[in-house]
Amino acid sequence: MKSPGSNSFYDMKRDFASLTAQEALHVAIFIEERNAEIYTQFAEMFAEFKDKESLEIAQTFWDMAADERHHGTMLQERYFERHGTQHCVITEEDIRELIEVPKLETGELFAIVRSNTAHSPRYKALEIALIAEEGAQRFYSRLVPQTNDEALKRIYFELAEFEDNHSRFLRDKIMRAKHAAGTEEA
Repeated sequence: MKSPGSNSFYDMKRDFASLTAQEALHVAIFIEERNAEIYTQFAEMFAEFKDKESLEIAQTFWDMAADERHHGTMLQERYFERHGTQHCVITEEDIRELIEVPKLETGELFAIVRSNTAHSPRYKALEIALIAEEGAQRFYSRLVPQTNDEALKRIYFELAEFEDNHSRFLRDKIMRAKHAAGTEEA
């Protein structure tokens, strides 16, 4: 039975693993661009607080946004090398799984705004980004051995490496922050 407004089987959501190399690359570009925007919004939010800790976190998110944009550009170049200007109709909304979506909930935002403690919930934003990056790394890594298409396998492997680099970067930032907070308390 079709849902209201449904015109075809294309209205059904698909598993990421069912995508062609072209479709997977196309969706990966959207994911990188979306996350660049999310990280830019996080950076702008923290920059508004104007204290040292918040500005450091803002800089981390600006760095992450720049990295995501760079990855998006690299993926776009690969898309044009392989597929030229050939149109791809699939979007992230057509995919069943949401991949790497860092979200700050309203309650977490209030905790961040009100916090003035050494173990600041402001670092919760970095932890949320870390969880998203680690989830994406695991997701792409699981797809590598499941894929027979060598071009697609290389794309998944490269995406997993991107996300692993982001995860290491964020873990380092979080550990440094915890170490600095521990030093301040002593």
